[in-house]
Amino acid sequence: MNMNNLDSMLERNKDFAAQQSAAGTLMPSLPRAMPNVKAIIIGCADMRVDPAHVLGIKPGEAVVIRNIGGRITPGLLEQLGLLGRIGEVARAIPGGGGEFHIIVLQHTDCGITRLAGDPSMLTHYFQIQEGELKTKAVTDPRVAVAVDVASLRVIPALPNGWLVSGLVYDVATGLVEVVVPPAPIRTA
Repeated sequence: MNMNNLDSMLERNKDFAAQQSAAGTLMPSLPRAMPNVKAIIIGCADMRVDPAHVLGIKPGEAVVIRNIGGRITPGLLEQLGLLGRIGEVARAIPGGGGEFHIIVLQHTDCGITRLAGDPSMLTHYFQIQEGELKTKAVTDPRVAVAVDVASLRVIPALPNGWLVSGLVYDVATGLVEVVVPPAPIRTA
């Protein structure tokens, strides 16, 4: 009998679960797990650019949110708000009271660049007017990551002391370039 893709993934999951259980690294329940989180990484849905692999993230170190282009969109901002509310309900502070970091990770050869000729689709995605589309720098990941970090800096709900940075992963070399170095979201 041939295994389909799902069967293969489920077999790999059994191996993963056995290794995690043996190592004692299975994650505890939500209220105790949240303080371990030191970062939120916003990355692209592209299967070549899994932030856990690219940055060597271990379970419990970061929340990873992925969307088309790794972009800051109204939908992503809503997700961040929901995460904040989950933390409030669980009485858990991201970072456990220590340093907390929002990382925007975009990449070269991104599929979103292929949508540059479809402004109606992009304006809907970003929920902006067509005249504003150029400000999103869809075709240049280095400029786009800087634009998205700047958009995070003006959100009053994000704590001033949190760090924010912007990275670009090069799919050809496997290396990550720091485009916007880590700095507090706002200086007090």
